[in-house]
Amino acid sequence: MIVKDYIEKRSLELEPDWIEMRRYLHANPELSFEEAKTRGYISTKLQELGIPFTYQTDNFGLVGLIEGKNPAARTIALRADMDALPLEEKNNTDYVSTVPGVMHACGHDVHMVNLLGAARILSELKNEFEGTVKLIFQPGEEKAPGGASMMIQKGVLDNPTVETIIGQHVFPELEAGKVGFKTGMYMASSDDIFITVSGKGGHGAQPHKTIDTVLIASHIIVALQQVVSRRADPIMPSVLTFGKIVGLGATNVIPNEVKIEGTFRTFDEMWRLKAKQLIKEIVEGVGKAMGAEVDIRIKQGYPYLKNEETLTKNAIDWAKDYLGSENVETVSLRMTSEDFAFYSQEIPACFYRLGTGNKMKGISSLVHTPTFDIDESALKIGVGLMAWLAYKQLEPKLLK
Repeated sequence: MIVKDYIEKRSLELEPDWIEMRRYLHANPELSFEEAKTRGYISTKLQELGIPFTYQTDNFGLVGLIEGKNPAARTIALRADMDALPLEEKNNTDYVSTVPGVMHACGHDVHMVNLLGAARILSELKNEFEGTVKLIFQPGEEKAPGGASMMIQKGVLDNPTVETIIGQHVFPELEAGKVGFKTGMYMASSDDIFITVSGKGGHGAQPHKTIDTVLIASHIIVALQQVVSRRADPIMPSVLTFGKIVGLGATNVIPNEVKIEGTFRTFDEMWRLKAKQLIKEIVEGVGKAMGAEVDIRIKQGYPYLKNEETLTKNAIDWAKDYLGSENVETVSLRMTSEDFAFYSQEIPACFYRLGTGNKMKGISSLVHTPTFDIDESALKIGVGLMAWLAYKQLEPKLLK
């Protein structure tokens, strides 16, 4: 058997199934850590395939196992996330979300179908590879502390011990049929910052009788810019952004309180720790110097995502073999974050991008927007490539 030809053939033959599953999941989204029906749907599909699985009942995770010849030879993992976003869909399709205010706007419906499809093909090929494929269907990627961290704590990388892990993510900036990879650092860590400035409100015409929380909040935001511009190593990408400031005063009213919210992102865990301490010191120092009380809380988010060099370079070569070199591109460093990063901090990992756009068809909306959709021809690519990348890691030596 020529395994690559078989995977390509089955990915194409079963394309109507992939589309049907994707449309069902898209129309029935569930929010982070609420994926009960979604997990039920996936478990039914795995039962139909005869693939054994277990639940992580406290967070809606599900783990399946496909054992090839000599299952103990090595274990690799494939991962898909399951949750949707709190967003009202604005598309006009037969499979538009039926859940008000909830939408698969980040493509997790696609990720689930790609993993289910890869599982189906790999289960048909289990006599052609040596080792075990662990299927990780993960809840709560969109919500801290992240379903990945919770599943790791529950032992998802153990029993059997996982040696490598691969995940994929939709990418509307790439045309359907193409994929993108990057070795090394790929996606940033992410921490959320919440600051409250408390002072003494009063009439805007009598500022000398107040402790001006709006002015002090402004000074805090400006002072914090030195964290990146003057305290960070210039060659280390870092972002400190404040996207929300609330002071419920008026044109002539200084409020008693102002709230500020923002995010800090970078690619170095030691600098990440140091920067958060600097942020606290600056906020507290400015507040004290200007007579206000300040409260700062930094909510720990996801670490940075690193694509292990050897695994990723191999994956690039395998993808070129499967899709052709012209369809495998190098993608850029991203300051967005992804909880797949937790896996990448534990074991060799590869997280790549699946092209889902089609400008000719008008399919170009970005993820996290109410008009996001995909060119469904990408599904057969996503299914087939994921199965191929798994197989190549477990390919029997005699077949090489």
